[in-house]
Amino acid sequence: MKVSELKHHAFSNDVSNVIQNPVLRFFAKLISYIFHPVFVPVYIMLYMVYVHPYLFAGMMPQDKFRVSAMAILMFTFFPLVTVGLLKALGFIESVYLHTQKDRIIPLIACGVFYFWITYIWWNSNKITGNFFIPQQAVRFALSVFFASWLGLMINIKIKVSLHAISMGVLLTTMLLFALSSQINFGLWLAVALLCTGMVCTARLMVSDHKSYEIYFGLLAGALAVFAADFVVKQFS
Repeated sequence: MKVSELKHHAFSNDVSNVIQNPVLRFFAKLISYIFHPVFVPVYIMLYMVYVHPYLFAGMMPQDKFRVSAMAILMFTFFPLVTVGLLKALGFIESVYLHTQKDRIIPLIACGVFYFWITYIWWNSNKITGNFFIPQQAVRFALSVFFASWLGLMINIKIKVSLHAISMGVLLTTMLLFALSSQINFGLWLAVALLCTGMVCTARLMVSDHKSYEIYFGLLAGALAVFAADFVVKQFS
């Protein structure tokens, strides 16, 4: 056996041993659950509402709660209920959506939910007496909607990573905050980059995704945010 082949064989064994390590697999699964695609949009909205220094700074506490509750319902609760009902009715094989076929109806349903919250927030500022929704929040909701439909389209050809799409949205959203604000967002951008790396690595370890399905997911998430930013700036 040649030296290069020996090195490749040794490297393959090392990678295999790392992936089979039960401790690493446990943490990889834990990270995958914590940063599940139905939770990541809520994390970003909670950051905007309660952590960002000025986006929702002038909003009353009860209105902040209403915005957060809307985000939780549309981004997390309704998608989870939909998947549960689809499994109970036999339309999908598993709630984990292991196959491309299983993903079709949930992605369409999520697209409806995401469009609805985008529509509500887009028009909220046009209604007298309604609470103000910052343009950045509208852009984010629209980017989640675009990301879901990009995921649906890519899913026709490959089993793109939905985790990677959501992390692409998160990372690009934080990047736009950093580029468009006078405030130093370096720490939050670094945290977003770290989380993105951990999630994508975790999905390679505990799922059947290939590396290009992760990369396509990140790219789709980033494109969704840039497209939403363009649309909001042009038409809002």
